[in-house]
Amino acid sequence: MFNSKVYIQRRKELKKKIGSGLILFLGNNEAPMNYTDNTYSFRQDSTFLYYFGIDRPELAALIDIDEDKETVYGNDISIDDVVWVGPQPTVKQRASKCGVKLTSPANDLETACLNAIKQGRKIHFLPQYRYDNILKIHKLLGIGSKHSNDYASTKLIKAIADQRMIKSKEEIAEIEKAIDISYEMQTAAMRFAKPGMLERDVMGFIAGLSMSLGSGLSFPIIFSRHGETLHNHSYGNKLKAGDLVVNDSGAETEMHYASDITRTFPVSGKFSPRQKDIYEIVLISQLTAIAETKPKIPFKSVHLKSAEVIAEGLKALGLMKGNIKNAVEAGAHALFFPHGLGHLMGLDVHDMENFGENNFGYDNKLKRSTQFGLKYLRYAKPLVPGVVLTVEPGIYFIPKLMDKWRSEKKFTEFINYDKVDAYRGFGGVRIEDDIVVTKNGSRVIGRPIPKAVEDVEEIASDKI
Repeated sequence: MFNSKVYIQRRKELKKKIGSGLILFLGNNEAPMNYTDNTYSFRQDSTFLYYFGIDRPELAALIDIDEDKETVYGNDISIDDVVWVGPQPTVKQRASKCGVKLTSPANDLETACLNAIKQGRKIHFLPQYRYDNILKIHKLLGIGSKHSNDYASTKLIKAIADQRMIKSKEEIAEIEKAIDISYEMQTAAMRFAKPGMLERDVMGFIAGLSMSLGSGLSFPIIFSRHGETLHNHSYGNKLKAGDLVVNDSGAETEMHYASDITRTFPVSGKFSPRQKDIYEIVLISQLTAIAETKPKIPFKSVHLKSAEVIAEGLKALGLMKGNIKNAVEAGAHALFFPHGLGHLMGLDVHDMENFGENNFGYDNKLKRSTQFGLKYLRYAKPLVPGVVLTVEPGIYFIPKLMDKWRSEKKFTEFINYDKVDAYRGFGGVRIEDDIVVTKNGSRVIGRPIPKAVEDVEEIASDKI
């Protein structure tokens, strides 16, 4: 946990933003894998961590703004529990570490909510993503479970998003710790991967590193020779000489701040000329996007600039043609770059995504595009200092998409389909770093992870 003053100040700012009423926070509970006592690894709700920092299950909290009263609800463990898990701090002891003086048994929360409802007072709550907490909202507030998230407080979502979006020095330091773990994961994968291995051999190796150096993974590892499948969580393919492998992975620190790094490398240690051509286009696109990331610049503009660099590079190889600005405006580049440039980072690897991206990534002035590719941009608004986000352009050759667009004669003025077809089976390339927006620009945070061709080849050739 951070110092208690951090959590006290965060709650003070939130109360000022909301103004009146009550704010309900539900922590997460244990989730059974296949029977009650065999649970998945516990992960606390990120917003609960942000305001209270208590990393244990079966907790909730209520802030009464009008009475300036903050209460953490939960039960101390019984002697039977002590036998299995050992002595634990009391709820009161845990609450004191985040500056909350009042605690109460878990069942008292229902009474507190019922009294507030009878008095006609507003109870603000966030949209829930776990079914047990959706049912708890129904029990506490009487809102039908099918519609509970429809009644989540937009005012609370906006207020929390405004706070969590800007990372403090302490938070950036935590993210840098996670990136240091990613450094070990990425470089170990380059050295460990060999022809004849299965993808899961490497995936399991680096997953173990994340557990040994932090609190585990920030999301399921994407490690695949089929890099054209953006979120490929299948690990059964055998690595072959000449393969390119995409390693998109991240770690969490003990305080659950996340990293998200992607590197693409040759299994045999050397890029082929064709692989190097595509890789260097992606790298130039990424470096350009990082240089373009500055305060007041809409991240959508950075995304489009990155797309233009990719399209220009593909034109130089003969895969695209025509006026590149017009091609990007029309969305022709999305055959090769069909996703957004990046997303926010923090306590969630896609920070605050459970709030709904349109609630923090877009606003009334900047509507979300419906264009293929661009519509997947998760964050588009003007940037401000303190925002941490990923920059992860890519080039992919997706056979089904190539065939579909060609059969529809789509963007024939911009795409040379005969040339594109020669790249069938190539896979994909993605390069991703985590950056923070500064007063005058941006910087890549954490220990630099090799991405220049010669640096990647040097490590990938130095096998364990």
